[in-house]
Amino acid sequence: MNQMATIDDSVYGTKDAFVSVLTDRSINFDREAEFALQALYGNDYAMKIANSNRQSVINAVVNIAAIGISLNPAKKQAYLVPRDGKICLDISYMGLMDLAIDSGSIRWGQAELVYENDTFVMNGIDQQPTHRRDPFAKDRGEIVGVYVVVKTADGDYLTGAMSVDQVNEIRDRSAAWKAWISKQKSCPWLTDWGEMAKKTVVKREYKYWPKTERLATAIHHLNTEGDEGLAVLSGQVVGAAALPPPEDTEERRALYASLQDIATAGMEALSESWGRLTPQQRKMIGGAGLDALKAEAEKAGAEVVDVESSEAQA
Repeated sequence: MNQMATIDDSVYGTKDAFVSVLTDRSINFDREAEFALQALYGNDYAMKIANSNRQSVINAVVNIAAIGISLNPAKKQAYLVPRDGKICLDISYMGLMDLAIDSGSIRWGQAELVYENDTFVMNGIDQQPTHRRDPFAKDRGEIVGVYVVVKTADGDYLTGAMSVDQVNEIRDRSAAWKAWISKQKSCPWLTDWGEMAKKTVVKREYKYWPKTERLATAIHHLNTEGDEGLAVLSGQVVGAAALPPPEDTEERRALYASLQDIATAGMEALSESWGRLTPQQRKMIGGAGLDALKAEAEKAGAEVVDVESSEAQA
């Protein structure tokens, strides 16, 4: 009973901080606190972690308000999960899509898996793809890829797709997958590969949608607190928050995380995005940061293009 009272106090004690950063007024603190406690009480391991690291519980609950997401199990937007000795707020691909719609970035969107017996044709990034499949088929074959298509407020369609190999390249660099390989510690990539694949393609393509702060905050949270964003620096894989000089700032971390996601699509995508940066933003990333991004793009196996040419035109 004392254990539960301690967790209750920690969760309900976040009310002032929760309200002060709330981005979506439809989110109710008392309901989210109840959802959080239900999630912790329903998982003995999560409760053990919560008691040993109560600050992580506080941080996770406050992040619900800052991002504007809900723990309501019926919505399947977000979850409290134990990870690396702390309780973390995890956001599903459905949560990301709901954030994109609610914040006005898009009007509509969906992510779907593609199987080898389906007929799938990309009709251009600004058109809906053609995806024909038999929903009643008992065997559609192996999964070969995943795509996301959205409709903007202006009525335009934006489409992006990734192959299984491209998705698994991202998976293989994640902390969760490395823990499975080294310690046989179960992770979402093992139990829910399809859902993680959908989240991966949404995270890659969202940067081409109309920008909103709430969606960008959610992606940044996943790339940092969620350990889903990785970079190659000096031959080592490190967390997204660890950047080479110059001086590290919150603004620089957010910009770097965005460029890092783009780099996973290859050098051409990185070059295009680098060319759109202001001189101040390029200076903020710095030469070491650009070299690390190039290494990430080259590792993705895309064609090598001269990113420096974009910089020279500034």
